[in-house]
Amino acid sequence: MSAGAVAIDGGALPLGGGLLALLRPALDALAPGGVVALRSAQPGVRQDLPSWCRVERHEYLGCERDADGRDRHLIRRGSLGVPRATDAAPPAEADPATGFAPRGARVEPGGPPYPVTIVRRAHAAPPEARALYDQAVAAQWDARALPWERVRPLPPSLERALGQIMTFLAENELSALYVPSKFVSRLHPAYAETAMFLATQLSDEARHIDVFLRRARAGGGGLGVSSVTTSRSLLALLAIEDFTEAAFLLSVLGEGTFLDLLRFVEQEAPDELTAELVRRARADEARHVHFGVAHVRHAMASDPSLAARLEAAVRRRSASMHGIDGVPAPIQDALTILAARGDDPPSVARGHEAFRALLAEMHAGRLKRLVHAGFTSDEAERISSLHTPNFM
Repeated sequence: MSAGAVAIDGGALPLGGGLLALLRPALDALAPGGVVALRSAQPGVRQDLPSWCRVERHEYLGCERDADGRDRHLIRRGSLGVPRATDAAPPAEADPATGFAPRGARVEPGGPPYPVTIVRRAHAAPPEARALYDQAVAAQWDARALPWERVRPLPPSLERALGQIMTFLAENELSALYVPSKFVSRLHPAYAETAMFLATQLSDEARHIDVFLRRARAGGGGLGVSSVTTSRSLLALLAIEDFTEAAFLLSVLGEGTFLDLLRFVEQEAPDELTAELVRRARADEARHVHFGVAHVRHAMASDPSLAARLEAAVRRRSASMHGIDGVPAPIQDALTILAARGDDPPSVARGHEAFRALLAEMHAGRLKRLVHAGFTSDEAERISSLHTPNFM
């Protein structure tokens, strides 16, 4: 914005017939005190322009004739309603009164404050958000392209187990759809990259729910059981009102643990379709986990008290699961049968050992992600040991 002077040619345009479309931008480009010289061949502007300047709080400096007989009006830019520049980069703290103005736009004063509550960059905008959004857009996939026509019924015990696993996956992915969705409208638009990434996450989860339920039904086995353990665990996630706490519990711990679960299902998948859909879902979930880890690491770097608060959130959630000691029985049994590939006792014994190994892998994976997010090894050990038996 210049504080100097600018000249424009209005031709024969009347004030209400298009001239303002030239005059207003010229004034807008000047700082208060700057002067616009308007050349005009329209006599009516002599009467209309001074009145317009009074209404808009600009100073009309008068009119003189040019050598060619045209009018030359001079207008000094007033100080009322000067748009305020916003940062091109995500600000440390955003002003709710900037509304939906894109970052870098100039905002007229007097706008209403928006009901956004996530206004601090440290808790809203990890530096990786834009890159993760770009990755998510490039990695979108179409569930219709999977080889659904190749599905064949499995042995009854294995079909039931797979239906139970897909039911469990879909139920947990429903929580991963609903939990982030409630924070999108609370994010200040100055951190739009984060909201955009969350939109891709919601799209991913919707697709996962679709393919998991479709796979459960594809072989004729149908859906399995929704356990009280799962319901209680997911309600505790849904009740969270803090964005960073939700990203930690859902994405770092929950979806992080789900990466190991999905890897297990992919390895033990009884057919090509199951392996492929789980592999694709796991690739999506890896981005969600990456965002959660980046979010928590970024927030903890600016808030030394955050680690203790997040551990306290884990303890509160653990307390809400009082009386539940282990993985929900339906999913525990289903994973065992999946790894056994059947229900004969020797195979089930091997399947049970594979399930126990999965639990150990989940714990080890959580420790690595927690340390990567910025927790100490001791904090990571305590937090991982308290994580919900429901996995998510």
